[in-house]
Amino acid sequence: MPEQSPFDLAEGDPFGPHTLPYGVFSTSDAPERRRLGVRYGRHVLDLSALPSALPAVVQPSHGALLTAPTLNPLLAAGRSVWQEVRAAVRTAVTAPEHRATVTPLLRPLDEVALHLPFEVADYVDFYSSEHHATNVGRIFRPNGAALPPNWKHLPIGYHGRSGTVVVTGTPVVRPNGQRKTPADAAPTFGPSARLDIEAEVGFVVGTPSSLHEPVGLDAFRNHVFGVCLVNDWSARDIQAWEYMPLGPFLGKSFATSVSAWITPLDAFDAARTAPPARDFPLLPYLDDAEVEPGGIDIRIEVAVNGERLSSPPFSAMYWTAAQQLAHMTVNGASLRTGDLFASGTVSGPEPDQLGCLLEITQGKGPYLQDGDEVTLTAWAPGPDGTRIGLGEVTGHVLPAPALTGSPQEAP
Repeated sequence: MPEQSPFDLAEGDPFGPHTLPYGVFSTSDAPERRRLGVRYGRHVLDLSALPSALPAVVQPSHGALLTAPTLNPLLAAGRSVWQEVRAAVRTAVTAPEHRATVTPLLRPLDEVALHLPFEVADYVDFYSSEHHATNVGRIFRPNGAALPPNWKHLPIGYHGRSGTVVVTGTPVVRPNGQRKTPADAAPTFGPSARLDIEAEVGFVVGTPSSLHEPVGLDAFRNHVFGVCLVNDWSARDIQAWEYMPLGPFLGKSFATSVSAWITPLDAFDAARTAPPARDFPLLPYLDDAEVEPGGIDIRIEVAVNGERLSSPPFSAMYWTAAQQLAHMTVNGASLRTGDLFASGTVSGPEPDQLGCLLEITQGKGPYLQDGDEVTLTAWAPGPDGTRIGLGEVTGHVLPAPALTGSPQEAP
């Protein structure tokens, strides 16, 4: 029986010619050499070899971008270049006359190692699901208002730690930290006993902006290169003790997992959707009534140890990525190539649409145990009934490191 061609994709494969996400990979014969790739079905197209293999398809000026060891030079090149490169890649994998040339450039996905696809500049995480924010507010403030008074007037966010953004497959070590329950007379120190997940969608900035120049809603496509899945791991007991009055800190900064594949923003055109109706008039810089729909219909699946846990719908998010970017820069803060900003936990209105264990268990647990493995997957509707895939995000929980210099407290 003849070997199946890498161009013959399985029916419904979400990584077909309408998706073409970018990543960075290496091979066993050259593990130190990192190169750009585009996922096509169950293969990776070696972009570093494409300029020399198809000089009539790839513009000469793009050669240096595609032979870089990280996506950042391509990210910085701007939207017109992103579109030109994407068109060249699509031609390479779909034009029959190029098959013989391109076939040797396709590496089986299970034979390559995947790496963090871009150098993360800054990391910002938002809190933009009304369902998630309401559920959490009811858990923490059962006798008060579920949402703070500013929540429906601006996208709430916090600045995270870019140095602990890790690629899918990187083990997640349970963090140590201070914890204090209402019954404790004093804080204790030890491994987090309430390790949680947060299923999120991330946006990767390509084109930077100048200091003191806000990025308006209509400039979103000019600055955002692509989309990825994010798991913002959270130590709820550490977070609960430290977050008053300033917000997340050590309970969040120990690990944030992202996909190895960045799906271009343009791939989601068919999945654009209007966000939920707003309850209050928005200030002009956030008013998106006259711009393209800012919501995206991304369907997420959360699995723990191989068992489906929930299916959060990204289309239910109250604040859009364009509004998040506009708010993030309205004070004059500049964007840098490689900035990552995430949506915050994605949750829907139904019990099987919650994006974290805090919500799913109503704050009672159980939370993640050592040895647990969490996997996020997602897809969005594409043109002509196709599906647009987002690379999965998987993390395996390892025990907390042993404490030195003081007795270890039991969690």
